[in-house]
Amino acid sequence: MMPFFIGSGKSNPFPVRSGNGGPAEPYLQTVTTEMDGGDAAALLRQAFGDSSDEEGGWLDGLEARDGSEREPPSCPSHRSAPRQSPAWAPIEEIDGLWLCGDFLSPEQQRSLLSAVEEEGWFIEASHNQAMRFGSLPGWAIELSNSIREAVLLGDFVPDFELSSADVHEDSTLFPILPLELLGREPLFDQLIVNLYQPGEGICAHVDLMRFGDGIAVVSLESPCIMHFTRVRDTCDTSSEGENEQPMSKVPVYLAPGSLVLMSGEARYLWKHEINRKPGFQVWQGQELDQKRRISITLRKLSIAE
Repeated sequence: MMPFFIGSGKSNPFPVRSGNGGPAEPYLQTVTTEMDGGDAAALLRQAFGDSSDEEGGWLDGLEARDGSEREPPSCPSHRSAPRQSPAWAPIEEIDGLWLCGDFLSPEQQRSLLSAVEEEGWFIEASHNQAMRFGSLPGWAIELSNSIREAVLLGDFVPDFELSSADVHEDSTLFPILPLELLGREPLFDQLIVNLYQPGEGICAHVDLMRFGDGIAVVSLESPCIMHFTRVRDTCDTSSEGENEQPMSKVPVYLAPGSLVLMSGEARYLWKHEINRKPGFQVWQGQELDQKRRISITLRKLSIAE
């Protein structure tokens, strides 16, 4: 039987740590790449081989095995199956932090939200958090596949032909998420869904080491600002005094339907938080109109030594 947890975030068995800091302006460079379905599908196969799923794999909407374009699924889906590369923005101050602001269309957001609500996790007002470990719900597996697809369609395509050895030896060919993470199976095996009412957030923390590298966060409903703060060097023995400079914060705007990926330094060396108290959710001089927000976080459990 798979482990499962549902309840209030205050009783979360995975505690977080608090942190302080001052504001800083982010610098985002939008990355886009034009690529047709055939090129994208070919590149997917170069990296990972042929899909074992003839009809429902994550190559749907790109190219069929006979070279013709696949028809989109007949039923509504929250999957992201872009015809062009998604727009990724590296957060310049933080290595390993990438933002895809338009990961899910409005229709896909509604479909995903409906799937979450149908789980019945938040029927009781006191419940605002649910966790799954191991085998994930079908919609979460679809979401994981869509994340992998969005990364593969990002800005990494070189101007020369790739061999399988090339993509496995040079991780810089996949800057959004390292290849050793992108190629693991499953990509994620732990799910946490949080429901935040206006004013509710999460304090600054680094995810526990029981989870491996590569963390994805999808936002639904209300937008918010997530702040990142560099973890202090554990070898720094200086005492906190009036001459010590506050740790600067890097704000990142998370629109509904956006996807954030954290790996490397962003995952291990930066704390992230969401403070939705008045005065903290300000973007471009405007206070955000806060409503209910749902976040979906996908992680991979570390393999026990």
